[in-house]
Amino acid sequence: MHLQATKQFFFIKKILAALLLINKKIRKMEKLSIVKIGGNIIKDESSLYAFLKLFSDLKGKKILVHGGGKRATQLASQLGIVSKIVAGRRITDASTLEIITMVYGGLVNKNIVAKLQALQIDAIGLTGADANSIHAEKRPVTKIDYGFVGDVKEVNSNAIDTLITAEFTPVFCAITHDGNGQLLNTNADTVASQIAIGMSKRYDTALYYCFELDGVLRDFNDKASVVQQLDTKTYQKLRTDGIIADGMLPKLENCFDALKSGVSQVYIGNTGMLSKENDNFTTITL
Repeated sequence: MHLQATKQFFFIKKILAALLLINKKIRKMEKLSIVKIGGNIIKDESSLYAFLKLFSDLKGKKILVHGGGKRATQLASQLGIVSKIVAGRRITDASTLEIITMVYGGLVNKNIVAKLQALQIDAIGLTGADANSIHAEKRPVTKIDYGFVGDVKEVNSNAIDTLITAEFTPVFCAITHDGNGQLLNTNADTVASQIAIGMSKRYDTALYYCFELDGVLRDFNDKASVVQQLDTKTYQKLRTDGIIADGMLPKLENCFDALKSGVSQVYIGNTGMLSKENDNFTTITL
């Protein structure tokens, strides 16, 4: 009797394991879009609303990632706190971290969530500390001490998937945590890339970087000179020629890192690329 029950237990366990594997394969085929928006879109109310309308119309499951550096700099100035930028990157001391937390996690995030709710999207605003969704570690001091800046170490895909499966649309700001009670300022492009990589084990993931330009440009003075297909070889040449430089470099490094780590598609362009009518943007390939 006991032996029969044991055999039945292991038989049921095998069936459940097989069903779980089948479910994972089905879920792998399901589309998930991760969209990151730039600061110039956030600071302009009309541009933000136009983007959120396109985002709300995007079919399938989706995640939104944002920063808010320009708004943080503005508030810091109003409070008499000097923002320190070195090589295009913000130095995050204790006072700056407080500003960033207020602006990213509060003002910007909840404003976006409220606007998405008005567009019938059941959005939920998050930092990486919420549900332990994005774990990071404080960047080590080398030549420059960036302060409370975090480098992503792990994305909790289980927690994020729980929200997505429950029909919520996560809206992540660029704040992570170290697991020991410390919040960390983290590059929003990197947050988007790492979320896309983390979720690529469960979904067919597409990563969109939306900003004010139409895409990667061959000539910055010619806004129509969009590089529509950018692979590794072309990227290296444009970089060597000095055409791709400054802030675009880390953004594109995140793009290629995502593709190498399981993300299916990566795109860079203005918000119109979320619409089927627009095909003038940059598609990143290996």
